[in-house]
Formats: sequence, C-alpha cells, structure tokens
Amino acid sequence: MNPSSLPPTAIVAIVGTGAMGAGIAQVAAAAGHPVKLLDAQPEAAARAVAGIRAQFAKMAEKGKLTAAEAEAASGRLYAVEQLADLADCALVVEAIVERLDAKQKLYADLEAIVSPACIFGTNTSSISVTAIGAALKHPERLAGLHFFNPAPLMALVEIVSGLATARSVADTLHATATAWGKSAVHTKSTPGFIVNRVARPYYAEALRLAQEGAADYATIDAVLREAGAFRMGPFELMDMIGHDVNFAVTNSVWRAFYNDQRFLPSLIQQELVDAGFFGKKTGRGFYDYSEGALRPQAQTEETKVPAGKITLFGESSLTEALVERLEHSGLSFSRSPEADGRIATIGNATMYLTDGRSATQRAFDSGIDNTILIDLALDYSKASRLAIAVAEQCDSSAAASATGLLQAAGFSISRFRDIPGLAVMRTVAMLANEAADAVNQGVCSATAADAAMRLGVNYPCGPLTWADQVGVTRIRDVLNNLGKSYGEDRYRISPLIQRAVFAGRKIHE
Repeated sequence: MNPSSLPPTAIVAIVGTGAMGAGIAQVAAAAGHPVKLLDAQPEAAARAVAGIRAQFAKMAEKGKLTAAEAEAASGRLYAVEQLADLADCALVVEAIVERLDAKQKLYADLEAIVSPACIFGTNTSSISVTAIGAALKHPERLAGLHFFNPAPLMALVEIVSGLATARSVADTLHATATAWGKSAVHTKSTPGFIVNRVARPYYAEALRLAQEGAADYATIDAVLREAGAFRMGPFELMDMIGHDVNFAVTNSVWRAFYNDQRFLPSLIQQELVDAGFFGKKTGRGFYDYSEGALRPQAQTEETKVPAGKITLFGESSLTEALVERLEHSGLSFSRSPEADGRIATIGNATMYLTDGRSATQRAFDSGIDNTILIDLALDYSKASRLAIAVAEQCDSSAAASATGLLQAAGFSISRFRDIPGLAVMRTVAMLANEAADAVNQGVCSATAADAAMRLGVNYPCGPLTWADQVGVTRIRDVLNNLGKSYGEDRYRISPLIQRAVFAGRKIHE
C-alpha cells in the first residue's frame, strides 16, 4: 500500500522565514496548503508573505501560473506571531538557525501546543535528526525535510530518518514532497545525509590537485566543466557557495566522522577563510570579483603538429570518439585490437587513459618511456577539453605529437603536472566511492544516491551510474593506485565496489 501525502487542506507551518523558510512556504502554498509563517524577528513573517506573494505575481506575469492560481496561492499565506497560533497545523517545518539547542527547544515547546498527529519536519542540513529528536517526548514524529536552495526551483528533498523516526512519518513526508512536485529520497540521519557527504570529494580532490601544483584554479575548473560536464568547476562553485559555509560543512562532516582522512579539510581553504576571502560575497576567493578584475583563463597548449604513424587501439569510448573526430581531420590512421590498455600511438608516443598512477610511474612499470596519459571525460564525443599528463622520461617531440593528435581531434588540451589520476578520473572515482560507501552503510539506496547528486547539486550523471559506465573494475583500480601513490587511507575502496568487481556485475544490477 502506497503511503498517502498530507491532504491539501492540511495546514503547514513554517518557522523561520529567511530564504529557505520562505522558499518552502512558497512550495507548500503553491501545492494548495494553507501556510502559516512564524519568525522570531518582528515583522519578518509579514515581509516574507509579501515577498512570496510578489513571486506568485511574477509567475502569473510570465505565464507560469494563471492570475487566479496566483491569487489563490497568495491567499493561502498567513503571518502569525506566536507558537500558539500553530495549534491546528498538521506539519511544522523549521528553518531556523543551525543550532541544536534552538531546534530542540522549538520542537519541545511545540509538543505542548500541536496535536499528537502533527508531524515535525526539520530542514537542517547538518545537525543530526536523532539529536534533535532526543529532546522530544515523541521523537517518532520528527524527520528531516531537507530542501535545497532555492527551494521553489531545486527538485531534490532529502527525507531524513533519525533513530526514533517512525517509518510512517518518513513515508508521509516522502509522499507529501512528491505531491508538491519534488523528487524525494530517503536517507538515514548520518553526517551530511546524502548530498553534503557524497559531494565532499568534488571539492577535496580539486583542492588536493591545486595544493600539489597540478594546474591553476581556472584550468582545473575548465577541465571539470568541459570534460567532466559539471555545470561549474569546483573552485568557482566554492566561491559561489562561500568559503565560510563550504569550509564549515567540510569541517562538520570531518569531525562527525571522527577525523576520517577522506573528509580532511584543506589548508588552502583554511587560509581563504582566515583572510576573510569568502568568495563572490566578499569580492575575493579563488578568483577576484572586484570591479574591472580580469578572470584568468584556462591554460591551453599551443597548437602542435601531429607527426608519425597513427594507430588507434580497441573499442573504448575514447577510441571510438577519436575515430569519429579524426575522420573529419584529414589525418590518416589505422586501427588495431586492444593492446595493454593503450588508446593510441603516434610515432613513438603511446597514449593511455589514466588509471590512478602517474605517467612517470606507468612509463617505469611498462618500460615505455614516451607515455602520455589522458583524463576521463563524461562523453568524449562531446567534450571540448581534455587534461593530459606526460611522463618525465617522455621525449618532448613525442609529447608534442600526442598533443597535436588530440588537438586535431578537436580537443583543447591542458597539460597537467604529472599528478596521479589527473582531474576528472580521480574526482569521479572518489565521488563514486563515497556514494558506494553510503549505500553500503545503509544510508540510502544506489538509486537515491544518484538522484540526490543529480538533482541536489546538478551533477551531469549520478556517481554510481558513472562508475558503471566507466567500469567498476577501472574505478577500483584507480582508487587502488591512488592509495598506493599517496599511502593514505583516504583512497580506501568501498566494500560495495569490491563486491561488484568480484561478482562481475555493475552497481546498478
């Protein structure tokens, strides 16, 4: 039997009318609910009601709502002044300050006011739902109802179950969020829930690359966008979020996992926070946002001439993309069956997809000095830029020919310092690894993990689906090689990935 959502006649209360609270109120009112707004600041609730009504009016002007729908939705909003006014509510959502004591007191006070059937839905993004519920006489009525900013536009809602949360409450909230037009996913109350946990490697691996001098910020951002198809590069995204916020979340997750090295905060970001360089909102972060400041451009290799016989190997997605692209380049090439994982040779240069080793180590291991490594791309047929790494043993003419071959195929090439795993490959491997660990630990399902990352942070592909596309064995090997290269527990492999490899199956099977 499918759980039922709250009926549209059910009164919803929103406590805390900042950007998140007002956004959630707008969603609930648009879905047909009478919505009461309460805020500790005088007149804040009334201002929020006026702002939401203005949003409905704009939507009507743009044809997203009829004038009658906008008027009806506006009429369902009410500013109230005290907790007692929420006695008849079926759902109370708090979006107040991120402090455990404040949230505990609010819901403890509400227990004496609302009916026993009233559901409590905290919009916390970082505080344990279990801990909030510990102060209640009936913690089973409390669950996380975590929207993403801006709530009216972002599709994802995480339904977070604390240790005492009743399954019926979580199911009702899931059905209600779905009825409100959102994509809801279930998760347990663990540090970071799904999104804020699984997303950490997107920032952490980029910061590690920058710390090791792999490339500058603009180049790493460009590669993640133009090869990885992420909407924003990690450095510009951190600047937009604000380093005070992003660094605080990283620290919170790191401490909550008892200083697990996988979530280790970055000294680079610590320096920005210490300097007050929080990003766009302060005018400076990784980039300078002051008036007239020039945005740095990605480092792109000058055009090289591809010299020598070209052979493409195997039938990988990279090989097939090169075949298609080179057919329009005027260069002649031959094809050959797969051989030791190589993608292409040109003259005396041999090109491979990165496997988590440095190009220098791979050249040493294989005895092929002129080794060039190519980074991962989500779709090589559409990617406009690739990162490469060149072994220190490699002859400069071989590196130039390999670069020229990829340029002839239509790629802008960014040459990284020879860092293991390059940018996209190590990032995707770590995102998949963290998502796999969340699934393995019963935090969420594989489907929920992928949906959360696509809908909550606009990833181009769910990390576990991406791992299946790349191949779980390759992901396992990349992580294993990164672990050997750095000698760190940071890159330990999730048991879920290990089992998938041993069973010869995909994660989504």
